Amino acid sequence: MKRGLFFSFFIYIAIALGFVALIRVWYTPRSWIVGVALLLGWAAINAFFLASSVRKNIVRLEVSTAAIPERKVSIVDPSYTDFDGLARAISVASDHVEHALARASENRRELEAMIDSMQDAVVAVDAAGRIQWSNQRLQRLITDGSAVRLGHALVQSIRDPGVLECVRAALELRIVSEGRSTSLVPGRIFEVNVSPMPGGGAVAVFHDITRIEQVERTQRDFVANVSHELRTPLTSISGYVETLLDHEVALSDQAREFLTTILKNSSRMNRLTEDLLVMARVESSEQELHPAPIPADVLVRDAVQAMTGLVQDTEAVLEVGEITTAEVVADNDAILQVLSNLIENGIKYGQARNEPNSRIIVSAREVSDPIDAVEFRVRDFGPGIASEHLNRIFERFYRVDKARSRESGGTGLGLAIAQHMVRTHGGSIRAESELNVGSTFIFTLPKALSRIE
Repeated sequence: MKRGLFFSFFIYIAIALGFVALIRVWYTPRSWIVGVALLLGWAAINAFFLASSVRKNIVRLEVSTAAIPERKVSIVDPSYTDFDGLARAISVASDHVEHALARASENRRELEAMIDSMQDAVVAVDAAGRIQWSNQRLQRLITDGSAVRLGHALVQSIRDPGVLECVRAALELRIVSEGRSTSLVPGRIFEVNVSPMPGGGAVAVFHDITRIEQVERTQRDFVANVSHELRTPLTSISGYVETLLDHEVALSDQAREFLTTILKNSSRMNRLTEDLLVMARVESSEQELHPAPIPADVLVRDAVQAMTGLVQDTEAVLEVGEITTAEVVADNDAILQVLSNLIENGIKYGQARNEPNSRIIVSAREVSDPIDAVEFRVRDFGPGIASEHLNRIFERFYRVDKARSRESGGTGLGLAIAQHMVRTHGGSIRAESELNVGSTFIFTLPKALSRIE
């Protein structure tokens, strides 16, 4: 039968008082000392057994509590009612822990199944670069004898320097790192994305872009070949039409009008093929760049000077605004082409309402966010660009106003070429615009000192 600690202690006190009473009655006054000694001895023995019994209950509860993370604990039946509440609490906590562990185990199995079903290869490493887990896709990719072993260093399984550098950046700098891998699997190209994990370590995802690269290369080759083949007949057409217009005096007005239209469209086709060839070279990295330190003000003045002919023909106003002599590392011809494309767009589409001519301001200034760079600006005061077009104007062949672009002879490739060239230099490009106020095209290039550092 269960009993409480207080009840047991009360019984012992009552028995002790009874003994004292008997000793007082049956023994002489001087012999009470012997009785008290006997009573204390008896109380000590009982206290020892009581403490042992309590300790035994506590040990059982401790053992049950320690076993909770590994297995379910049934209700412990202590000898004293004082421990009933604690025993029930331990049993309830055991149930909760068991359910939580079951849910966590199920979630882990589902996550593992999802990761294994991915087409991308995935691997996770700890803070020291040791493999913690990987999916089956990665196991199938690594076929050179270096199996992916848990607990081993990543470099023992993946020896691609680009991949290892991305992982190092994610682990040490705690940033998302991106790169490409061409040696992970022979003949395959992978896009690598490595993200740091909150608790330390990193996760690397390998996305196979071999097929995409092949398709894009085929498209670039096709465009380049077609554009190259078109140059000769278009040049012949333009040459013959110009000859007729310049030297054939017997042409009727209607024939001259037709020939002028032919010349205009052949010239537009010539510009389109030239831009397509430039775009193909830029995207395929066939165009060799020769970056060197060059002052920003020199780039701006050279671009303005190069556009003198178009400015005179259109009677536009081209101004140089704020300028800096800070040096950037850039290919002179490439950046001049970027500035020329932006200025030409401003001349063609930057004419304000009720104004006879376009006005463009070219400027350059130093900025320090996010890195030390020089920011180039080409501003016009035209009708502006609606917000829904700003994110798409750098796409190939995208036009805000298709009818106006055709009239002005635009090919729809100038901004796409500019964007690719700026990114190749490690910079960025964007557009800001307000309707009926104007547009500003902004691109940044890293300063020469920041590149050297």
